[in-house]
Amino acid sequence: EKCNPFFRFLAHWPSAGSFGLNTDILATNLINLTVVVGVLIFFGKGVYNLLSLKDLLDNRKQRILSTIRNSEELRRGTIEQLEKARIRLQKVELEADEYRMNGYSEIEREKANLINATSISLEQLEKS
Repeated sequence: EKCNPFFRFLAHWPSAGSFGLNTDILATNLINLTVVVGVLIFFGKGVYNLLSLKDLLDNRKQRILSTIRNSEELRRGTIEQLEKARIRLQKVELEADEYRMNGYSEIEREKANLINATSISLEQLEKS
């Protein structure tokens, strides 16, 4: 009868309750190798997953630190722009005050000139 050699090997195991020594080195090495490979695969995946998780966490940490650095740079740039805008606003307010004062002065001058011209005209009318 044709049977897989592995199953034939299992058929030669000593019965329960008795202890025997398996002298078939190839079969014994195959079992040992299977157990070792299984353990390595089982624990290797765990180690790989831990390493992969560590890499993921390290990458996440680097991205967060990079985002924080970029945010700080943007904040500094924004503060500089805000200061420039404040300085510009102060200059514009001073110019507006100057124009306003000059405008009021000009209005007062024109008013005085108009009053003088009207007075002169009235005097000339009275003389004539």
